Amino acid sequence: MNDDEKGKRFLKLIDDQNNIQWGIVAKLTALISSEWNSEELKNELKTLVDDHSEITKELNSLDDKGSML
Repeated sequence: MNDDEKGKRFLKLIDDQNNIQWGIVAKLTALISSEWNSEELKNELKTLVDDHSEITKELNSLDDKGSML
């Protein structure tokens, strides 16, 4: 992958990560409102956190030389 492709992929991943973070906040807010009693919200939150972790791993792998993109 050349630097231009890496840059585009980086920006896409950052955007995806931001959207997931907002989803996590929304699910946490709903879960707190349910007094932590919603298994559905817990499962959705777990999925979002897993997705966030995968994006973070991919972002880290884009920087294979330890430098800023």
